[in-house]
Amino acid sequence: MADAEHLRSLLHATARGDQRAFSELYRATSSHLYGLLIRMLQRRDWAEEALQDCFIKIWQKAETYEADKGAPLTWLLSVARYRALDLLRVKRPEVELPDNDEEGASLPPLTLQDEGQDPLARASETQGIARMRECLRELPTEQRQAVLLAYYEGYTHQELATRMNAPLGTVKSWVRRGLARLREALDR
Repeated sequence: MADAEHLRSLLHATARGDQRAFSELYRATSSHLYGLLIRMLQRRDWAEEALQDCFIKIWQKAETYEADKGAPLTWLLSVARYRALDLLRVKRPEVELPDNDEEGASLPPLTLQDEGQDPLARASETQGIARMRECLRELPTEQRQAVLLAYYEGYTHQELATRMNAPLGTVKSWVRRGLARLREALDR
C-alpha cells in the first residue's frame, strides 16, 4: 500500500487527467476498496460492479478530494462505502439484523489488508487491528452494534432504527457517541 502522500499526489494527478497516475492509484488501492465492498455487499458480483463504479466516480471527481479534510484512503473508502450503500438500497430490499449473542453484535473479523506489505507495516497494522477490537469491546452494546452495522455492514441510519427497534434519533446518537468514544479510546 502506498503512503498517504503518494496517494495524495496520485489523486491530484488523476484530477488533472493523468491516466498513468489513475492506473497506479487503482493498483495501490483497489484491493482495499474491494475488501470493504465485499464485506458490505456480501456478493462478489455486486462488489465487482461497485468497484468499477467507484473508480469511474474517482476518475470523474478526483478534483473534489481535499487533503485538509482527511487522508486520501479515507476519501477513497468513503466513495466505495457510499456506492455500496446506493447499490444495497436498489438491490437489497430487506436487511436482516444478525442474531445477537449475549454481548450484542459480535465483532467482525478485522484482517490485514495487504499480505505483501513489508513486515514493519504489517506489524503496525496488526497492532492497530488489535487496538481497534479492544476499543470496540469497551463500547456499550447498543453503540457497538450500531457502529459495526453502520460502518462494517453498510446499514443506513433508517435501516438501523428499523432493525434495532429504536427511534431514528436514538440510533444516530448511538453511532455518533460510539464513534466519539472510539476516537477517544484510540487516541489514548
